[in-house]
Amino acid sequence: MVELYGHDAYSPEQIAARIEGTGVVKARLPLVKMAALGVLAGGFIGLGAMFYTIVTADPFFGFALLRLLGGVVFSLGLILVVVAGGRISTRLLLRNFSVVFLANAAGAIGLAWLVSLSGPDEWIRSTAVKIATTKVSLGFAEAFFRGALCSVLVCLAVWLAMAGRSVTGKIVAIVLPIAAFVAAGFEHSIANLYFDPLGLFLGGDGLTWTAFLANNLLPVTLGNLLGGAGMVGLVYHVIYRRGPRGGGGGPP
Repeated sequence: MVELYGHDAYSPEQIAARIEGTGVVKARLPLVKMAALGVLAGGFIGLGAMFYTIVTADPFFGFALLRLLGGVVFSLGLILVVVAGGRISTRLLLRNFSVVFLANAAGAIGLAWLVSLSGPDEWIRSTAVKIATTKVSLGFAEAFFRGALCSVLVCLAVWLAMAGRSVTGKIVAIVLPIAAFVAAGFEHSIANLYFDPLGLFLGGDGLTWTAFLANNLLPVTLGNLLGGAGMVGLVYHVIYRRGPRGGGGGPP
């Protein structure tokens, strides 16, 4: 298997071992460090969302091209998380998930607040409000399943990035899965912690924190958890990390 992948990428078994090892390290991080990395990750995802808002505010692109370009530039967020050191915990231990999620929220909402104070141009302002309004208007089930499908593609992007042995390889691996989920209109809870608060800070009509939390953040977060942990993480764990004695392949 190793020979098949050569020196350009890790094999699937090696990727699974690397992800498992990374998860163990994250689970044991000191609380302050975990929170600080979580804030960074939330801010990084917010930067990708900011880039997306700028690009999609251009009225001269067609629908498909606009979605594609928006997805490509949004991938900046995950690229920064994977390459620059922000962490999003893959462990569903209550302590870790709570700390990291709240830290992600602080980073994303904090960035949205700063952007709102920067006096964005009217065309960016109107686009930001439109994005937030659309997200809050989704039905619970629709938001849930869009969250699940989003997380499948995000987790696959991380999986592919872990296969890369170089920064260039990681970036190339991330772009298309992220562009696909954005183009398809799927929902990412941490990105929405930037999109929706920005619309609120900019004074969008009909936008409230209660509507955001109940109609968007809750169902999307639940969907993200299902898609990431159940539909991708568990499947790959069963395939590559469960051996005859409960173990997986050797170290990478």
